[in-house]
Amino acid sequence: MHKKIVVFGGGTGISYLLRGLKEFPFDITAVISVSDNGRSTGKLRREFNTPAVGDVRKVITNLSSIDLEIKNILEYRFNTTSDLDGHALGNLILTALLDMTGSFKDSIFYLSKLLDVRHKVLPLSEDADITLMAEGMDGTIIKGEEEITQANIKIKRLFYEKEPHVLDEVLDAIQNADLLIFSMGSLYTSILPHILSSKVREAIDNSKAPIMYLCNIVTQPGETDGFKVGDHVYFINQYLGKRKVDVVIANNKEIKKEIAVKYATEERKDPVLIDYANLKSIPVELIESDLCIVDENTLKHHSLKLSSLIFSYLMR
Repeated sequence: MHKKIVVFGGGTGISYLLRGLKEFPFDITAVISVSDNGRSTGKLRREFNTPAVGDVRKVITNLSSIDLEIKNILEYRFNTTSDLDGHALGNLILTALLDMTGSFKDSIFYLSKLLDVRHKVLPLSEDADITLMAEGMDGTIIKGEEEITQANIKIKRLFYEKEPHVLDEVLDAIQNADLLIFSMGSLYTSILPHILSSKVREAIDNSKAPIMYLCNIVTQPGETDGFKVGDHVYFINQYLGKRKVDVVIANNKEIKKEIAVKYATEERKDPVLIDYANLKSIPVELIESDLCIVDENTLKHHSLKLSSLIFSYLMR
């Protein structure tokens, strides 16, 4: 019997993780935050009044077992002077399916079937008007996920303009899980949007599954400047309910100097270091390993190695 895992995330972090996880005997439910309002997704949300489709598309493509050539078709972005400019083909297909079925969940199911995805992909909510909000330390209120990312200010708190209706299937998956995973990715826009929901926090509190966090390799400018591993865990714990993070997986490999300098100067991102004393005081179990790889001049987690650590943890 395959172990049931629920992975929460959004953006490229969770997509990259699932690429490795699907190679292991897991029964995966990927829950995607759907408050993105940038680029192609943002345009489609405004025009068709839909939840965010882009991160869902990426996850489906990465979980798919079909040929890379067909996956690449879904990821194709139009570069033109018309209204199609910047749209990913997969986003248009998902929006068309949503228009036909009237259900985001069903649209995801049909696209998953088409792409031979053997795991479950669920949006956190089917609400079209889901809007992420933030309050800065100076009291400024920022509306919209993209605006929060671009604001580059220290954030005091994150909240929804209106509490979303979380899918029952998401709550059921949490209830039946053997492990709950918060994927690597932006804390503010990929991870916290899930636990801003009181229904999700309540379901996690009532679940017996351990809570695992996969820590980022580098900091996020304006969001987690100066954060070490323990700070990330502490921050997530602030938003969780009664239950807190049980285990964190972190990279302990030193980043090559030239890559670190490039990240620091061009992107204002610094390596996330392990603060052992702080982690002991939280307390949280630490699993550390050499997880950092450079792929196309970009720092990434070694997806298979990370997945094997998750598998080993569950097989104890």
